[in-house]
Amino acid sequence: MMLIDPHIHASSRTTDDYEAMRDAGIVAIIEPAFWLGQPRTSVGTFQDYYSSLIGWERFRAAQFGIRHYCTIGINSKEANNEPLAEQVMELLPLYAAKEGVVAIGEIGYDDQTPAEDRFFRAQLELAKELSLPVMIHTPHRDKRSGTSRSMDVCLEHGLAPHQVVVDHNNEETVREVLERGFWAAFTIYPKTKMGNERMVEVVRQYGCEHIIVDSSADWGVSDPLAVPKTARLMLERGIPVGHIETTCYHNALAAYGQSGQIKESDWLNPQAIDQRLLFEGNSVLRGQQPKIEETLPRGVTIE
Repeated sequence: MMLIDPHIHASSRTTDDYEAMRDAGIVAIIEPAFWLGQPRTSVGTFQDYYSSLIGWERFRAAQFGIRHYCTIGINSKEANNEPLAEQVMELLPLYAAKEGVVAIGEIGYDDQTPAEDRFFRAQLELAKELSLPVMIHTPHRDKRSGTSRSMDVCLEHGLAPHQVVVDHNNEETVREVLERGFWAAFTIYPKTKMGNERMVEVVRQYGCEHIIVDSSADWGVSDPLAVPKTARLMLERGIPVGHIETTCYHNALAAYGQSGQIKESDWLNPQAIDQRLLFEGNSVLRGQQPKIEETLPRGVTIE
């Protein structure tokens, strides 16, 4: 079974994670721009970070057989530094139109401050201008009202529900998100928020339409194999295979495929892995023997 993890902060993960993800069936990932765990202090740090998402990290993932895409935006926490956020807004169009950028995100609310609202709305307008989908970060506090407000604001700005992925859902928010026609994504963490057992029951109750499973794995306690582990548990618990494929692969491809930047042929007809390749003179290796393979399209075998 081919899988997509449509929300993982791969910059904070190791090469071992990439190898394990590929072995577990993950063929593609989407890395949303987010904060570092501490405030950035200058616009140049954003510039370097965005450059890494469309450059080095895309290369690094490919060296382990995974297609890497990203979303570009100002995270809600960072929007509260208004002078800095204003400078970053000037950068966003330069990066959001680059190859491999599949959405504006992750954007939305954290503490639901006026500054967060201001830059959320500005980025929705940018998404409209560039005809890109939007990835919404719903707040961890007061989640239900923040989720409703996020959808209201998207509609106010003329985005159709099918253009918006509302992430970090739980049992409290899923019904409204689905009833309003938005994509409902779920972040699967090992011990908090949505665990994979709870995710199984959500799919059992609501079916598979417009539901997306992701890991949001980052520098904190998280699991880059959350999607394959959830898919496996769904299978063990009797969820139909078609529902698993839809929530762990097809829906992400449909939602972010609206960008025109991600398509199935990217990994069905992959380039061969050649770890002799360099990115701006740099390698993923540290003296190891480079891996070089002749890669066949998935599902093709040699007699």
